[in-house]
Amino acid sequence: MAERDFRQTLLAMLGLCFVLMLVALDQTVIGTALPNVVSELKGFELYAWVGTAYLLTSVITVPIFGKLGDEHGRKPFVLSGILLFTLASMSCGWAQNMIELVAARALQGVGGGILVATTFACIPDLFPDAHARLKWQVLFSTSFGIANAIGPTLGGYLTQYLGWRWVFFVNLPVGCLSWLFVYRYLPTIRHSDAPPSPLDWVGALLIGCCLGSLQLLVEWWPLHKPLSWLLALGAACLFSALALSWWEPRTSSPILPTSMLKDPKLRRLFALSLAMGFGMFSIMYYAPLLYQGGLGLSPKDAGLLITPFAVSITVGSIANGRIVTRLKHPNGMLYAGVALFGGAVFALTQQDARTAHPVIMATMALGGIGIGLMLPNLTLFTQASAERAQLGIATATLQSMRMIGSMLGTAITGVLITHRYAAMVSPPLQDPQMLVKPGQQVAADLIDAARHGLIDAVHASQWMVVGLMVLVGVSLWWLPPLSLHRSSDQA
Repeated sequence: MAERDFRQTLLAMLGLCFVLMLVALDQTVIGTALPNVVSELKGFELYAWVGTAYLLTSVITVPIFGKLGDEHGRKPFVLSGILLFTLASMSCGWAQNMIELVAARALQGVGGGILVATTFACIPDLFPDAHARLKWQVLFSTSFGIANAIGPTLGGYLTQYLGWRWVFFVNLPVGCLSWLFVYRYLPTIRHSDAPPSPLDWVGALLIGCCLGSLQLLVEWWPLHKPLSWLLALGAACLFSALALSWWEPRTSSPILPTSMLKDPKLRRLFALSLAMGFGMFSIMYYAPLLYQGGLGLSPKDAGLLITPFAVSITVGSIANGRIVTRLKHPNGMLYAGVALFGGAVFALTQQDARTAHPVIMATMALGGIGIGLMLPNLTLFTQASAERAQLGIATATLQSMRMIGSMLGTAITGVLITHRYAAMVSPPLQDPQMLVKPGQQVAADLIDAARHGLIDAVHASQWMVVGLMVLVGVSLWWLPPLSLHRSSDQA
C-alpha cells in the first residue's frame, strides 16, 4: 500500500473512531447527570424515558439503515448520522422541560442507530482481508475502551462544575471532528454498479413495529404496567414478526434477505450475539447492585471493582486480534470466550461479604476478557460469512440481536431479583434500592437480613446466566467451521 493510501486509511479510521467515541461517550456520561436533570426539569415520572426513548428509536433504525447502506453506500449515512446525532445532542442541552428532553433523545436515538448500522460495516469496506481488518480494529477497541473509562468521570465533572447541559454539549466538538474526518478521508464505496433497489417500506414498518413493541414490552414488564398493555404489546410483536416472515420472501428487495436468514452460520452467530448481550448486561447492571446493596460498599468502591470488566473487554479484543489469525480453527476463540465469561459468572454466584476485593476484580477482569474474545469475533465471522452486498444488513442484524439480548437480560434479570428479594425480606425493605440509599433509619438486624436476601437474589439471577452460557457452549458444537476468508462467490 502506498504511503498516501496508508495515510488516508489511517485518517479515515480515526474519523470512524471519533464516531464510535461519540456514541459510546453519550451512553456513559448521561447516567451521572440524570438526577440533576430531573431535579431541574421537574419530571421524575419521565426519568426512565430519557433512556427508553433513545433505545426505542435506535433499535428500530439499525436494521433499516444497515440495508440502505448496502444499497447506496455507507458514507452519506455516516455523515447524516453524525449531523443528526450532534444536532439532537444540542437540542437535549437546550431542553427546557422533560418532554423536550425525551423528544430530543428520541431524535438522538435515530442518529445513533444510523451510526451503529453503518460505522461497523465500513470496516470490511476498507479492509476486505480479515487479517488486515483485525489489525486495524485495535483502534476501534481502544476508542471504545477510552470512552468507557472516561465517560462516567467526565459526566460527573461536567455536571458538578459546568452543569448537566454540558453532558450533551460535549458531543459538539467530537461530532465536528468525526464529521470532518469522515467527509475528507472516508471513501465512498458501493459493491454493485446496478441502481439501488427501492427500500422495502412494508418490511421496514413491520420491523419497526416488532422491535418497538418488544422494546416497550421489555421496559414496562418490570414496572408492573397494566396486563392489558403488556398483552397488546406482546400480540403486536408476535403479529409483526409473523407478518414479516411471510412478507420478506415475497418482495423483490427484502430488508432482511431470505438467503441471509437461511444461512446456518449467520443464524447461529445472530443467536450467539443475542445470548452474549443478555449475559453481558446481566453483569453490567446488577453486579454493582450486589456490591453496593449486598456487600454494603460505597459507589466509589463498587465502581473500582467493576472497572476491570470494562477495561478487560478492550484487552481481550486486542489480544484476540493477535491470536485468532494464527489459528487453523478460529471457532476455538468462541469456546475460550464463553468459558472465561461463564467462569466469571459462576464465580460471581459464590461472592459474598467475605470475598477479598482482589478476587472480585480478577473475576471481573476474566469476564471482560471473555466478552472481548466473543464480540469482535462474532462481528468478524458475520462479515466473513455474509455476501458482499449484504455486509451492512448482516452487521446491523448482529448489532440488533445484541441490543435485544441486552434488553431481555436487563428486564428478566431485574424481575427475577426483585421477586426473589421481595419474598425473603420484611415490607420496609421490599425495594432493593433502599440498601444503597444513605441515611435509612432501619434496625441493623433488618439491614443485615435484607443484604443477605439481596445477595441470594443476585446469585439466583446469575445462576440463570451460568445455565445460558452452558447452553451457548453446547450450541457451539453445531456451529459450522468458520473462516476468516470469504468464499469466491461472496467476494
